[in-house]
Amino acid sequence: MALSFFSPTIAIPIHRITCQATTTLSPQRVSSPLPINPNPSSLSCALNCTHFQSCSGCTQEYDLHHPVVIDEAIGFFNKHGVKDFSFDSCRLWGWRCRAKLAVRGSSSKPLIGLYEEGTHNIVDIPDCKAHHPNINVAVELLKQGLFLIPHLIFLQISVIIYVLYVQMAVTTHDTSLPVPERYKNGKVQVSLVWNSRSENSANTGKLNALANFLWANGGPRRKVHLVHSVWANFQTSSNNIIFGNRWRHLLGERDFWEHIGGIDVSLAPSSFGQANTRAFDSLLRKLHKYVPQGASVVDLYAGAGVIGLSLVFSRKCRSVKCVEVNKESKQSFEKTVERLPTNVDSNISWHHADASIEPTSWLLGSDVVVVDPPRKGLDPSLVKELRHISAIELRTNSSKRPETVKDEKRPWILRAREAAIQMESTTVHEENQSLPQTLIYISCGWESFKEDCLSLLASKEWHLHKAHGFNFFPGTQSIEILAVFKRGRGASTKKKKSGKKQKKPH
Repeated sequence: MALSFFSPTIAIPIHRITCQATTTLSPQRVSSPLPINPNPSSLSCALNCTHFQSCSGCTQEYDLHHPVVIDEAIGFFNKHGVKDFSFDSCRLWGWRCRAKLAVRGSSSKPLIGLYEEGTHNIVDIPDCKAHHPNINVAVELLKQGLFLIPHLIFLQISVIIYVLYVQMAVTTHDTSLPVPERYKNGKVQVSLVWNSRSENSANTGKLNALANFLWANGGPRRKVHLVHSVWANFQTSSNNIIFGNRWRHLLGERDFWEHIGGIDVSLAPSSFGQANTRAFDSLLRKLHKYVPQGASVVDLYAGAGVIGLSLVFSRKCRSVKCVEVNKESKQSFEKTVERLPTNVDSNISWHHADASIEPTSWLLGSDVVVVDPPRKGLDPSLVKELRHISAIELRTNSSKRPETVKDEKRPWILRAREAAIQMESTTVHEENQSLPQTLIYISCGWESFKEDCLSLLASKEWHLHKAHGFNFFPGTQSIEILAVFKRGRGASTKKKKSGKKQKKPH
């Protein structure tokens, strides 16, 4: 059931907020525009989770549709020229399709959940309201396996713990089902973080036994096909890093697909994927509107290239360069490219490189730069280049090739510029030496975004054109920002007074 809430119209500029209060898992969203101060009952948009008091995952129990930071965001963007900031509250419950959970306790009473704030005590969260419901079902199935297969987890620190963590990822891409049925019937990819160096270690038999249990009780032969696949990650480090570098596919489908931004996207368990896939899809479809047809795009902090490749399809981009420091994303990018429609005609490349090193070399030749940095925000070197982009443009225009590219001799820089994956367009285009006129900034860290934004605006090289917010993490005080910057100072907000008085009509 979808509920829509309204408050009386007010005379000041409207900032659109869409709200969804639903108790079902239908992927169809019914939303209604709201003025700045929506006032639905707090209970209607309450978390209603029994784990709230002890679990560190959620920090806001009521008004999930209106995170506390929204009022500040509206004021910030209004101050800097964006009067029509909008916020999409997205799905409020059952939104998390990717969860990393710690595994502790004992075989007789396994605990799977998050650490209590400031401790290493596990809070068991079997009925998490944020999780896609099938994640909760898969967690319960894993607990049964831990109970039936002895000596997998122990409470005593002195005894080896075999299962350290588990990652649950839901795919809702099942073309055999009608679209309205796909979300609630999502299948779960289970990745077990195993405390050993490799699959050749002495305890591998227990790993295989647990994987076989999950597949036998959640695989395709069951009435309800719950488990998409089972993977193992091998990790022996005692630090807080969850995943090791070694992955092995054990059972089920090897490839994990999701339909996002108009394309089929491959996501390996080792590559970064957005937890809220529905909200991410909404953001991408909004982002597409700000990229001109046929533009050249560079996608920095690109991950598996979901943003860049969705633009290849939706905006028929002349070229798209994706730059990512995590080499694990390469395989997912390659598989996604292979599934693009055959009529795509674009120069597409993926580079295993650090975008903070010589960022000018990545900006050169692009009309639009898209950045989706981690929570800490943009690297200082990239901010510096964006702040001085006009000076770089002058140097570029004064010679056929900029010195930074022509004279580069460092082998690791040259290697990074070589595409790890390249797909050539069948159309021959003239070499483009331009620098971006549009910057699209996707941010999951509000404080770092404000700092980067103010730095860019202070340079007078960029002005804010549009801004939108998305409720990627209902129940928290975090929001996802999509901000569009354009080159130059922008139109003055002050009206110029005319020196001549207009004559009154007779």
